[in-house]
Amino acid sequence: QVQLVESGGGLVQPGGSLRLSCAASVSGFSMNAMGWYRQAPGKQRELVATITNGARTNYADSVKGRFTISADNAKNTVYLQMNSLKPEDTAVYYCYANGPQFRGSSRLSDYWGQGTQVTVSS
Repeated sequence: QVQLVESGGGLVQPGGSLRLSCAASVSGFSMNAMGWYRQAPGKQRELVATITNGARTNYADSVKGRFTISADNAKNTVYLQMNSLKPEDTAVYYCYANGPQFRGSSRLSDYWGQGTQVTVSS
């Protein structure tokens, strides 16, 4: 079973920076896409950023110019560098991946991390 392990959440002041990491427990094959979603209390989960095939990126308008997603394809690891953080960025951030369950499989599945809390406050 593919497992996503997240790290890097925490408390930061407005204008500060934080870097999230997520590693997929995959060997011998790769995820097709990885990324980050977030969910604030009382709100629906929303896309933050994704990276497909370790190259093509997509960002929510609210984070463009402030957040950067990157990937280490060999390690099936995705990173989210968050700069100029705002209080409205406060949420639980979830790592996401899409890809095969095992090598040779043509069936794709979605995978989710456990979530890591990011709090931006003075």
